[in-house]
Amino acid sequence: MTNETVPASVVVSAPVLTLRRELGKWDLTAIGINQVIGSAVFILPSQIAAQVGNWSPIAFLTVGFTSLFVALCFAELGSRFEGTGGPFLYTHAAFGGFVAFEVGWMQWFTRVTGQAAGLNAIAFVLGFYWPAMTGGIGRDSMIAAVILALAWVNVRGIRQSALVINLFTIAKLAPLAVFIVVGVWFIDASRLTPLGPVSLTEVSTGALLLVFAFGGYEVIGIPAGEAADPRRHMPFAFVTTIVAATAIMTLTQIVAMGTLPNLATSTTPIADASLLFMGGAGALLVSAGAVISMIGGNIMGNLLAGSRILFALADNGSLPRFFGVIHLRYGTPSNAIIFTAIVALGLALWGSFTVLAVASAIARLVTYISVCAATIRLRHQSFRAAVEPATSMDCA
Repeated sequence: MTNETVPASVVVSAPVLTLRRELGKWDLTAIGINQVIGSAVFILPSQIAAQVGNWSPIAFLTVGFTSLFVALCFAELGSRFEGTGGPFLYTHAAFGGFVAFEVGWMQWFTRVTGQAAGLNAIAFVLGFYWPAMTGGIGRDSMIAAVILALAWVNVRGIRQSALVINLFTIAKLAPLAVFIVVGVWFIDASRLTPLGPVSLTEVSTGALLLVFAFGGYEVIGIPAGEAADPRRHMPFAFVTTIVAATAIMTLTQIVAMGTLPNLATSTTPIADASLLFMGGAGALLVSAGAVISMIGGNIMGNLLAGSRILFALADNGSLPRFFGVIHLRYGTPSNAIIFTAIVALGLALWGSFTVLAVASAIARLVTYISVCAATIRLRHQSFRAAVEPATSMDCA
């Protein structure tokens, strides 16, 4: 037996826990589409019609086109970073810790209010068949069960979360496709005209609701630290998400306007329109798609993104290390996931869909403006050594 000692560095070293890079190009795209096409496409058609009337399809196209320009800024910056955090990382590199901290908190606030709004929207849709779900113990129990179940899936692993999101993407786009393809044959063109006058207040309110409707694509860059090749895949995911969402939501609005009398007064416009031209089975199909959309898209995606924002803030030293803890077995930011779910649950139980949607939209604007400004600033040659150069979109 020898008296040789083992170097101290070998004795004390331990494997460093890191997030697992398991998200591909289409996983990132599914996350984006799920976020944008969430509760809004099933609930907001009536509220947008109430604000801007028959201008609503044009409003959807206008906001979608504007969102594409903002998404291109996200795409450019997404191709320059590989870590978790998205807008938080971008603004930190461009403007420093203080601005990044504010943007990070606005991102997180957007995610939790978005989850809460989605949970309330589920109660609306289920209330179409079960009125007890719109209030009281039935509503509260349903909300708690949904958010806790999704928190459990998120803790179990990013691969499991991505699989659930991918399945929900297919499951919710199919009913929308049926609604559009069948409904287009029942459109009464006279309901699409005249356009009519709208006030500045109506336009601004409608615009804020549409910002909420198109919002969510900014989350694509947040889990970059869990993506296999984020610098190549981020641009594709951002652009594909906005183009697909604009087409789907605009066509859905046109069909709803053309088939449902008194659209502006409906609380479940897509289900009501489906009932008219597809009967009870069609309404059930669309209602199921709405619930799947809200659970798999709005809530699941917001929980995934919101928890990663807290993780990024903690990893950067802006929050206590408690939020940066990675689960030993599953490799996920478990503490951040659980905390985000609990806050979202509280907001959902004591908030309303419209108030939460507007709050989420206003907070989201802060992130959009900051990222656009960071895009311009990081193009300056003084940042060439600090961040990677932008890459082109991978369409392969």
